[in-house]
Amino acid sequence: MSQSVDSKKIIEFLELVGRLKHVKRTGWVICDIDECESIAGHMYRMGLMTFLLTEENNPTDLDRLKCLQIALIHDLAECIVGDLTPHCGVTPEEKHRRENEAMKKIAELTGIAGDRMYDLYQEYEKQSSPEAVFAKDLDRYDMILQAFEYEKRENKPRKLQEFFTATEGKFQHPFIQNLVKELYSQRDDFEKNRLLNGNA
Repeated sequence: MSQSVDSKKIIEFLELVGRLKHVKRTGWVICDIDECESIAGHMYRMGLMTFLLTEENNPTDLDRLKCLQIALIHDLAECIVGDLTPHCGVTPEEKHRRENEAMKKIAELTGIAGDRMYDLYQEYEKQSSPEAVFAKDLDRYDMILQAFEYEKRENKPRKLQEFFTATEGKFQHPFIQNLVKELYSQRDDFEKNRLLNGNA
């Protein structure tokens, strides 16, 4: 295959990825959140959270680079299929099928690099490594953190409780569990302060 063809495919790949900068996360759209985050914004903060792993809070010695890579590709298929949620009328099996086909197409555009991305995507979907499990924690934590940020922005405590309910008790890594505990505490304080100020 000539270099020019490779470059064309890479540009096609980058253009597909670029869509994620503009596609809003479906859960927030359904909840009527104005100016809600994009899929890329969600993956970006997940990626940054992998840098917070240290020798002190990473007792199982997770591979931080692998965690970062999984964070950056776990929703990559959504550049083709969109952000499918249980509210979209698509079964989990059909969602997985569509996303898997999309990841295969993406992998074909980028050769060996694509093979690596597809393998990491499969690892995440199957939760088959400690790094994939950690990335799932990051996915859930970023979601509830974002939900709390929207509640504060709109001054509506508990408005997005469904996202907290959906993730309750599912966090596995001690570092993330501590962050969840702190987030819950801040959320309780936010509600109490609003009540004290007579804004109930």
